[in-house]
Amino acid sequence: MYFVLGQLVRRKLLIMKSRFLSRTRFLSFLFILVALLLVVRLYFVQIVDGDAYEREALGQYAIPASQMDDRNDIFFKKKDGELVVAAVMQSGWRVALQPKIIHDAVSVYEKLGGIVKLDKERFFASAAKVNDPYEEIASRVLDDQALEIRKLSIPGVLLVQDKWRLYPAGKLASHAIGFVGYKGNNKVGVYGLERYWNDTLTKTTSSLYVNPFAEIFTNIELLLANNPKSQEGDVITSIEPLVEQRLEETLAGVMKAYEPKIAGGIVMNPRTGEILALAAQPDFNPNTFNTVSNVSVFGNPLADNIYEMGSIMKPLTLAAALDTGAITPETTYDDKGFIMKSGKKVSNFDFKGRGVVNMQTVLNESLNTGASFAVDKMGHGVFSKYVHAYGLGEETGIDLPNEAVGRLAAIENGTDVDFASASFGQGIAVTPVEMVRALSALANGGLLPEPHIVAGVRNKTGVVRNIALPIQKQVLKPETAETMSAMLTTVYDKALLGGTLKQEHYSIAAKTGTAQIAIPGGGGYYGDRFLHSFFGYFPSHDPKFIIFLFAVEPQKEIYASHTLAKPFLDITKFLINYYNIPPDR
Repeated sequence: MYFVLGQLVRRKLLIMKSRFLSRTRFLSFLFILVALLLVVRLYFVQIVDGDAYEREALGQYAIPASQMDDRNDIFFKKKDGELVVAAVMQSGWRVALQPKIIHDAVSVYEKLGGIVKLDKERFFASAAKVNDPYEEIASRVLDDQALEIRKLSIPGVLLVQDKWRLYPAGKLASHAIGFVGYKGNNKVGVYGLERYWNDTLTKTTSSLYVNPFAEIFTNIELLLANNPKSQEGDVITSIEPLVEQRLEETLAGVMKAYEPKIAGGIVMNPRTGEILALAAQPDFNPNTFNTVSNVSVFGNPLADNIYEMGSIMKPLTLAAALDTGAITPETTYDDKGFIMKSGKKVSNFDFKGRGVVNMQTVLNESLNTGASFAVDKMGHGVFSKYVHAYGLGEETGIDLPNEAVGRLAAIENGTDVDFASASFGQGIAVTPVEMVRALSALANGGLLPEPHIVAGVRNKTGVVRNIALPIQKQVLKPETAETMSAMLTTVYDKALLGGTLKQEHYSIAAKTGTAQIAIPGGGGYYGDRFLHSFFGYFPSHDPKFIIFLFAVEPQKEIYASHTLAKPFLDITKFLINYYNIPPDR
């Protein structure tokens, strides 16, 4: 009996101990959960939303604006991954008057003028409007200036909270970044990434006081979301600020030396399509866009405009013929300096014949007759198929607004002379971005990359979600791309400016283009207006970069080899040194 009682007591004690442990575990879990919640909430209050709370506290001593737009940031990305601000919201103040309360306008003007810059005429005109209850006299006033004004305690002087978009780098990458402007009564992105990524950059949740449980689960949802494009957050670009700066300085030199109407360029990784620099001249400062008189400067000629590109098309033409087996580098033809197509004469740039030459010579000396020969060998239908496979005549999908589509009508239902012209880049027109993508296939083993500027989106939690890229399309056999790279390296080493730009320890594959500019309305071509283009990639057989440059109607020189070859080499040398690229020969 005692034994049974002992068993019962021990069992009861065990049950009580078990219940105690369960309650202890539950309470411990509850305390940990609450502590975790507090830590997360403190993180958002002090780190994520700290500035906003600070400004709200400061705003308790001033008149709040009725509505302030807010926006996420845009960043450049340096080669080591460090982020550099490209666009950010600047918080500050506007200064306003209540004219009927201002009794000594001169004294008020002198006091305020010692703190902020005032337009004297505007100030006194505003102060004189005694029947107007509110007149703004200054904007974009910083916090320290606002504090000084507040200390003066001037009757009739108001501080109103304000926010504005600031571009710390000024003109740098202005055509890529764009700017924020008004659409009706709302501020939205109107050009560049500001427009294309407007939904991502626009902050729609303004309240700082939210349910902490809801906030945690919302942030978990952000972390698990598949498509970062659908999220709000900061936009992180692939633009490397020092590479961008070097490209822009180079283009400014081209503008000064040759005075083209437009000059532009792209530096891209041909393997990934990641754009490290994209620029055009003339440019603008997005901080002062409202002072620009010619609004056409806001458009991006690299994505918005189409051009007949000229002889940089020849490598794509010959690559197509090589890919089909219609020609080899050793294939020859008799160059008489011209050919007759559809009853029209198609000539070489210098109207001279070279006799029997091979395909390497066609590239070396940029022979129009040779490019047409290659098209005839593979057939018009096959050539047209490759042109479309290169992505010419369609959007690249680059993350910029207003992307134009190339015009390929000449080879859709064209005559013999249309196909001959298209073989060397006349009669068909494409955007620079389209052409860079197509030429990158030569550097990328025959794969077609997708050009892009945005690398990822950083959501409110601080987590960066990279942008997923589509699978690249194989448009050329890898061996074709390799052969073409070798041929273009020979062009750079031996033919370009007589081989004077050859680099002893680095292989470079490159080609120039000089295209006649069409007379609007189908009246043929101008005899004295040209578009110069140049592309190159290096090292030739393991490319890290592809560079594209163009200039519209440059002066003083007829051929692109004289206007763009040395600027190309300047950028190439910079990239080699900046990225410490090892020699390949």
